[in-house]
Amino acid sequence: MSLPPGANAPERGGILDRVLERARGLGARAVVAFDLDSTLFDNRPRQARILREFGVKRNVAVLAACAAAHWDSGWDMKAAMRNCGLGPAEVERLYPDAKRFWEERFFTGEYCVDDVAIQGAAEFVGAIARTGAAVCYVTGRHQGMLEGTLQAMRNCDLVTPGGNNVHLILKPTLAMDDDQFKRDAHRKLSEMGTVIAAFDNEPTHVNDYRRTFPDAMVVHLATDHSGRTVALLDGIVTVPHFGDAPGRPLSI
Repeated sequence: MSLPPGANAPERGGILDRVLERARGLGARAVVAFDLDSTLFDNRPRQARILREFGVKRNVAVLAACAAAHWDSGWDMKAAMRNCGLGPAEVERLYPDAKRFWEERFFTGEYCVDDVAIQGAAEFVGAIARTGAAVCYVTGRHQGMLEGTLQAMRNCDLVTPGGNNVHLILKPTLAMDDDQFKRDAHRKLSEMGTVIAAFDNEPTHVNDYRRTFPDAMVVHLATDHSGRTVALLDGIVTVPHFGDAPGRPLSI
């Protein structure tokens, strides 16, 4: 059964320890897949920057002061606008333009450099890489975001693609469907070795991993997601992050 988002530290640490133990046992034969957005990266600073710039453009002072903390309801821009101090009528009036402004910027390398690491992510991914296992970043970001993504990884001390065991799998185009892209990526992962674990924030994607790799440890990050109502399959473990204190890994 899945653990709830508030699962205690020993339970969360247990699954991370088991992933590391298996990675050490298999070494270069092991493959661990990680999503990026809302799994290893916290996108709220990027979201806030875009809404701030929109506020400046439209001379809306409360939006021009938007902070990451205002994005406390996942990807719900209307909620963030209300949190900034806009009334319901103003939110409805400005939202269509704000959404278009957001769409032109969010999926770009220029803006993704604002992302910060999820708690403990860099330490845990680094520990996996040091076992010799293949670290595979499987993300719905598209090829046009490559340089910004690599810079964000460097900013957050995440191991970057290179050598034999760190790989980045991006969508060819922004228009490609995320769900189908990730399902297609399963074949590439299988060709690299034995998939022992997969981490993703999107319930649809962790369920797909569970179906394709029933012997792997599939972990759901309880951060935010697209908002689709999808129940997690049995056997999927839910964790809120990778650490029990800022900058310190949960169990490595």
